[in-house]
Amino acid sequence: MPTREEVRQAVFDAIRSVAPETDTATLRGDRPLREQVEIDSFDFMRMLVFLHERLGVDVPEGAYGQLATVEATVDYLLGRLTAG
Repeated sequence: MPTREEVRQAVFDAIRSVAPETDTATLRGDRPLREQVEIDSFDFMRMLVFLHERLGVDVPEGAYGQLATVEATVDYLLGRLTAG
């Protein structure tokens, strides 16, 4: 199972895959991601596909609201990974 840091790195890689100009070192984990990075709903979906391919985690539509911040996304993905 990936570590928290590996999952965070996957999230950063997913962000850079849709917004390559983003300096992930400046992202605040507790602030809404869409306030920090200019992504639309299509980019968000592309991020989810990237994370699925990297981590093998499916995110159902009903859970999208739980992915508002970097840390919330990491927490959600780790929870799904540990749940099996």
